[in-house]
Amino acid sequence: MTAGRLFENKRVLVFGLANERSIAWGITQAMHAQGAKFVFTYAGEPMERRVRPLAESVGAELILPCDVTDDAQLDAVFEAVAKLEGGLDAVVHSVAYAPREELEGDFVTTTRDGFRIAMDVSVYSLVAIANRAAPLLEPNGGSIVTLSYYGAEKVVPHYNVMGVAKAALEASVRYLAADLGPRGVRVNAISAGAIKTLASSAVKGIRTLMGHIEEKTPLRRNVTQEEVGNAAVFLCSELGSGVTGEVIYVDTGYHVLAV
Repeated sequence: MTAGRLFENKRVLVFGLANERSIAWGITQAMHAQGAKFVFTYAGEPMERRVRPLAESVGAELILPCDVTDDAQLDAVFEAVAKLEGGLDAVVHSVAYAPREELEGDFVTTTRDGFRIAMDVSVYSLVAIANRAAPLLEPNGGSIVTLSYYGAEKVVPHYNVMGVAKAALEASVRYLAADLGPRGVRVNAISAGAIKTLASSAVKGIRTLMGHIEEKTPLRRNVTQEEVGNAAVFLCSELGSGVTGEVIYVDTGYHVLAV
């Protein structure tokens, strides 16, 4: 491992930054402290107003529009990144969405359209991004990290179709790791504990869940943005050079409990 900051002169492409409470922002801050330079995307003009000030505060090279369900917009992002000198070293995929109504009733009532949207935005976007990112990451031995949640493994009340989507996301991590490993590209996921974010606020009962976690988890507290960010630094830097296809839990130990 070379001396100095872990991300000195390294470029990171971030999908899914929403506001200062985003897990993606925690990852950005941790990587910025290690010298990273950034390209950010945003989905639509309302989100741009939230993303741009944060992106500019860490000296973003590019701030680009991108609806991850639109192949043309994805192509445009990677074409722009490809023009930057030095290539790409890491991609942060912090993208997940399901219609709010799909998170309010029972999973068995999930609509076909709601299921499709959740899978397209939350899962296929990782595949589409990895396919486009791989040629840029390959020369630098780069890394992709995505965000999962324990609802991929166990039933979490009201998480519904998002739990199924996260399970598919974790399976995608393994398949992508197998595909891209021979090209020197690593793919991992962080299963973060419950954090109050714009996305998690759509899950009914999130405050109650976080209170339960704080009371029962081995460390007797909820996880922080900073802790998830530090894990991402490990996975995407030389420190994690031998790790791929993994789901790393950063949840203050909640996943080890039986009840």
